Amino acid sequence: MKILITGGAGFIGSNFIFYMLQTHPDYELICLDKLTYAGNLKTLEPVMEQANFKFVKADIADRQAVFDLFAAEKPNVVVNFAAESHVDRSIENPGVFLQTNVIGTQVLLDACRQFGVERYHQVSTDEVYGDLPLDRPDLFFTEQTPLHTSSPYSASKASADLLCNAYQRTYNLPITISRCSNNYGPYQFPEKLIPLMIANALADKPLPVYGEGLNVRDWLYVEDHCRAIDLILQNGEAGQVYNIGGHNEMRNIDIVKLILKALDKPESLITFVTDRKGHDMRYAINPTFIHDKLGWLPETKFADGIQKTIAWYLNHKEWWQEIISGEYQSYYERMYANR
Repeated sequence: MKILITGGAGFIGSNFIFYMLQTHPDYELICLDKLTYAGNLKTLEPVMEQANFKFVKADIADRQAVFDLFAAEKPNVVVNFAAESHVDRSIENPGVFLQTNVIGTQVLLDACRQFGVERYHQVSTDEVYGDLPLDRPDLFFTEQTPLHTSSPYSASKASADLLCNAYQRTYNLPITISRCSNNYGPYQFPEKLIPLMIANALADKPLPVYGEGLNVRDWLYVEDHCRAIDLILQNGEAGQVYNIGGHNEMRNIDIVKLILKALDKPESLITFVTDRKGHDMRYAINPTFIHDKLGWLPETKFADGIQKTIAWYLNHKEWWQEIISGEYQSYYERMYANR
């Protein structure tokens, strides 16, 4: 089995590569990544020399490069993690998100058609469903929930999902889509909530929290997500969407306080900043379908996963300190300095 993994130098993609190499040592994996700000080749150092792993630097929106790679490698399966994924950046510059998330997906789908790929899997997000009211804890996203996007990021991901569905129906391309809740764990770029709070707390810097921090997210440990995608590749039904949720709903402010407590830092570091434009209030996934069809359930409780994540960031400071010392610093200033 030869699998092409796009966006494999990013957070979830790299974790998926580690998981698959460990779980399926007989598989061949090819990682295609543009190495934008969130893609870090250093992350893949532990596997770069493995005989059944290959890295290729390319942009999924570059048709020539993608078709050349398919012609040379002829992958059986494609898993597309490659995406611009930070909502704040999509509000700053929507065009980049459309180029990668929509045009890039279309290029991959065309290549899959031409080269007869056995399965194309699109990694999507629960954000395509919009949000849920805080006063209705009984409501959850299911696979039948209508798409109702709030940000340029979620609109670009929903567009890609619709494109996948169209290629499945029009060209009979064997496609599966997964929509996950908020991931956390090792190797997450430090602009996202959990690693950002850990990094700032360790440096005794203010912890910027949007609004009052009451937004609720469903948190999924990244290894549980990887296991779900592996199951979909093995036993999932072409044309089907699978929601992957962690059964771990938490308010942002409670996560921040939990991190401060774990690091023995004062809550006075919390700084409330002007809320994000169009900020979704609550995401929550009902993963009953994937459990019933494929037997998947999240194995990592948030209380355990967050401690493992904090420990990882404490033990790998050189990985994230190098990142936040560069271009990210000017972006951070733009995002939070005057709010």
